[in-house]
Amino acid sequence: MDVAEDRAGAVPGEGPRHEARERALSLLYEAEMKQLGTAEVLLALSVAPDPFTVALVEGVAQHEERIDALMAAAAKGWEVERMPVLDRSILRLATYELIAEPEVPVAVVIDEAVELAKQYSTEFSGGFVNGVLSTIARQVRP
Repeated sequence: MDVAEDRAGAVPGEGPRHEARERALSLLYEAEMKQLGTAEVLLALSVAPDPFTVALVEGVAQHEERIDALMAAAAKGWEVERMPVLDRSILRLATYELIAEPEVPVAVVIDEAVELAKQYSTEFSGGFVNGVLSTIARQVRP
């Protein structure tokens, strides 16, 4: 995958990779709300999303057990199942990037996730997402 945009220090919340992350978030959210697998959600689309979006969604699905374990360990006092669906989806997406996309800088992954949380979730979600991902990042990218 081309990560030049992420490495170039693109402004969080802008650009094609941000749009791909945003689309991946919407697909992960849809799958969870409809209680469907991500493969089913992807197959039901009339227009296929861009390759980065697909890689993110499929990656989260393939690594969900490890991702959820990392989230559970990092989110002291929170059970993964009890997190707001949007926050949980954002954390899964960003955790996947932290473990599977080492060429994307940690700061970019966290900034993008925080921006998504601020835009789509509660006023407190940005701080929560930042804290959980910072802990996970220290574990998976020492």
